Amino acid sequence: MASAMSPHAALPRIVITGAGLTAPNGNDLETFRRHLLEGVSGVVPFETRHMGAVVAGVCDYDEKRYQSRKARRRGTRAGSVAIYCAHEALRSAQIEWASIDKARVGVFVGTTEHGNVETENEIASLREYGDDTKFWSHHHNPRTVANNPAGEVTINLGITGPHYCLGAACAAGNVGLIQGLQMLQLGQVDLALGGGVSESIHTFGIFASFKAEGALATHEDPTKASRPFDADRNGIVVSEGGCLYALERLDDALARRAPILAEVVGYAVNSDAADFVLPLAERQAQCMAAALDSAGLSAADIDVISTHATSTPQGDVQECRAISEVFGGSARVRVNNTKSFIGHTMGAAGALELAGNLPSFRDGYVHPTLNVDSHDPECGLPNLVVGAPEKKDRIEYILNNSFGMLGINSCVIVKRFDA
Repeated sequence: MASAMSPHAALPRIVITGAGLTAPNGNDLETFRRHLLEGVSGVVPFETRHMGAVVAGVCDYDEKRYQSRKARRRGTRAGSVAIYCAHEALRSAQIEWASIDKARVGVFVGTTEHGNVETENEIASLREYGDDTKFWSHHHNPRTVANNPAGEVTINLGITGPHYCLGAACAAGNVGLIQGLQMLQLGQVDLALGGGVSESIHTFGIFASFKAEGALATHEDPTKASRPFDADRNGIVVSEGGCLYALERLDDALARRAPILAEVVGYAVNSDAADFVLPLAERQAQCMAAALDSAGLSAADIDVISTHATSTPQGDVQECRAISEVFGGSARVRVNNTKSFIGHTMGAAGALELAGNLPSFRDGYVHPTLNVDSHDPECGLPNLVVGAPEKKDRIEYILNNSFGMLGINSCVIVKRFDA
């Protein structure tokens, strides 16, 4: 095979050297992975303003590990998640932070609905004071600007290189990684922190909107509420979380003898240009095909497909049709879904779901999909792994799907790295 991004073979190869995350069922990659293999869900009962009892994926990480109490109080939940993930990614990558040129580090964070919770909180607070705006927080503007989570990381870590957030709906986790890769290949940075974060569960509006659409999951057992591909699925479990990757050029990583989790060998992003909410299988298939082409691979080369499937009746069917179109009856590929464990972490979804599958290169297992008690015949997929992990002799390539509202599709392909 040609070097990474084969249509542009002269570009530097990019590798993942660290992963920092918090998920509803784990605050580091080792725990997250173990719980995916053991079938441990992170979906729990949750109370939200104006909505009462719902189910959600809730993170329980140490907010004060890398932030002072004052900094956390001034900032945002999304910023806190991003700071935690950034530090954990640097630790995972075994980077000697004191010796790094901070002007050559970039932070690229995918997000969805950041800022809504801060505005909702201010409005709720204002009502206690007769709508007198003198009680409106002077922190509101920096809390709600689109670059907040990435910007909070740079302040916390003293990074003076570029930072911004990428609004790519629920494809944002993949897009943040892709942006970091591109900035490395352009020579704009020497180290990129890329991925996605979400504080979705802290805004009642997202629950209310999904409920109004008929797309909010319900179940008497919260751990069974997220059930992609199941005939009885009834909607999305809203969740929070984050995952940022330390990305480096391969030569730089080898020079410092860095741990290498995977090589990013292909990607694609496209648009449905069709509907605000309903996905289009044709464009999703084109996105996967374009990612394969960028990696110089065929469908028969892929070992694992990490699906986006959100447990919505129509959305799951569309993705299954797209996968079937591209992969047909591939005997090699195995298919799984991480949202069945943690719900939909929105802007973090693509990055977290890729992270959950990366250890497959080392342990050889494909983690299962939970809660497929009655497989919907319209969601027919080649080799969907259900219930228990499946062991393979060797896993070489993982394809990670992540799609979002307004028809944005993203796909990332990573490869096992053998020195």
